[in-house]
Amino acid sequence: MPLQDLTPQLRTRLNCMEKAVGWFVFLATALLLFGFGYYLYHTAERKGWFKIKAPFHIYAQSSAGLNVGDPVYLMGFSVGTITKVEPQPPRATDNVRVDFEVMEPYFRHLWTGGSVAKINAADLLGKRQLEVTRATSGYALVVTQPVTEFTNLDELAQNVAREPGQWQLSQEILDANSNLLFQAYETLTASNLQVIAALKPVSVYAYNNTERDAHRVVASWDTRYHRYKIFKPGHDSAWMRTVEAPPVSDQLQAMVSQVQNALPGILALTNKLAVVLDNAANATANLNTALVAAQPLVTNFTVISMELREPGGLMNWALGPNGNGQAQGALTNLNSLLGSTDTNLDRLTAEVSVTLENIAGITSNLNAQVQANSNILGSVSKIVVDTDDLVQGLKRHWLLRSAFKTKTTNAPAGEPVPVQRITMPRNAGN
Repeated sequence: MPLQDLTPQLRTRLNCMEKAVGWFVFLATALLLFGFGYYLYHTAERKGWFKIKAPFHIYAQSSAGLNVGDPVYLMGFSVGTITKVEPQPPRATDNVRVDFEVMEPYFRHLWTGGSVAKINAADLLGKRQLEVTRATSGYALVVTQPVTEFTNLDELAQNVAREPGQWQLSQEILDANSNLLFQAYETLTASNLQVIAALKPVSVYAYNNTERDAHRVVASWDTRYHRYKIFKPGHDSAWMRTVEAPPVSDQLQAMVSQVQNALPGILALTNKLAVVLDNAANATANLNTALVAAQPLVTNFTVISMELREPGGLMNWALGPNGNGQAQGALTNLNSLLGSTDTNLDRLTAEVSVTLENIAGITSNLNAQVQANSNILGSVSKIVVDTDDLVQGLKRHWLLRSAFKTKTTNAPAGEPVPVQRITMPRNAGN
């Protein structure tokens, strides 16, 4: 039906419906655009599109397990991503270069005093992950304060005089003997500049600590030149020392090689264990036979122990059933012998006492005779001398000489020992 054929009431309602549908489409489109914008903003914030990213690069032995887009970790947090993994050209000293980015504020934890990039195994399937470590000493690896190279020290002195306390060194100042005079981050003053000017440097690198680039990293520390190297946007990156663990596949291969090398020794050991087990089986069989043979011995020992536990069992076991009576009789005889021995000993003691008394009497009589006759000892001595003279005379008599011959020996003849003869006075016997 043509629109002009509609009644005015229908035409008015149709216009109102068209306006409502238009507003609905407009609001739906606005909500769709708002939701898409919020999604983009949330994604950009999550991926750090609005944050400063510090570029770094390391050198690795192998690219195994490292892929572009893999996360970079710091203290367990995902702080960046790997942006490039490429091999080095021929004759290069390194194998693989890995470029990655670290978002703000995490790159501010990376300092020269101990920050390294570690490549560790992430799983048992060969996957590896890149992790950077935190440090608290040294110099920041990257900075966002714009570094200025001053070839004219007068210009730097004017800036220091115009903004005192704001300009700091971006390098280490060394003397002619490579001794450190001023460290980086040291605030510049007029006196410092005079000392630096006396060294006549080609240029001095400094920065204003109140200025900061809100979009990118502007410089990185160069250990070779003891200063911050100014970045070329989109080209330069900071270098980090690498600590690389071997891939899990290489470690497994090394383990397999060690196992293969150890297998001959293990097989020899198992053969020795088999021999030992055979010997142990034979020993147990022999031991079983010995136990069977020793069973009667154990039975006899049990019987003997039971007999020994009875009163007098040891005597009955040692001397037989009649041993107890024989031992009792022997003890009775021994008791009688001891009694008679006691009696005989008393009688012997009495007889010895009588004998001693007789000897005492004889010695007392002899003592009395000697005391009564003082010349008795002289007479006895004279009898001994005369007897000796008689014997010596008989030895020299031709008829009795052969009776007193002495047997010859091999001992050398010594000088004869003179015999001292005791002579008594003539009147000794008077």
